[in-house]
Amino acid sequence: MARVLFFGKLASLAGRQELQAPLPPGETTVAGLIDLITKDDAELGAALKEASVRVIINEQMDDNAVITDDDEVAFLPPVSGG
Repeated sequence: MARVLFFGKLASLAGRQELQAPLPPGETTVAGLIDLITKDDAELGAALKEASVRVIINEQMDDNAVITDDDEVAFLPPVSGG
């Protein structure tokens, strides 16, 4: 199972900061993972698909990586400040 982390407003929308996602056989992309974990939550799905959301896989930015059961995937909302 892939470890999925949510930060900021995404954690609030998800109702948790972390979940374990069982992946289907074959290759799973970031888009596929989002569809899998948000199949019953359109609001969270839309938020995770926003262009401003950053996806970090195993502490590296890579929106196009194939996700495996051993991966950690973090979703970070846009950050502002000054």
